[in-house]
Amino acid sequence: MTKTISGREFNQDVSKAKRLAEKGPVVITDRGDPAYVLMTHSEYQRLGQTQQKVSILDLIGDPDGEDIKFEPERFNGSLSRQFDLE
Repeated sequence: MTKTISGREFNQDVSKAKRLAEKGPVVITDRGDPAYVLMTHSEYQRLGQTQQKVSILDLIGDPDGEDIKFEPERFNGSLSRQFDLE
């Protein structure tokens, strides 16, 4: 569950914001607009690990990789170039 607090509330009671972050991400607003997210370091690390890009080599070596979709970007360039040898 994401909790939202104002920047002013954050500045007045940082300890409260840290306690809330133990339960889940805390969105800190700036003049009513979401501006920052406070989370525990362990949650940050977990999130970073799930966001890593998967390479084709990782997929080939993964025994459970048959269900993972791999859609490489379409190549729109040319495979040959003309050279001026003069």
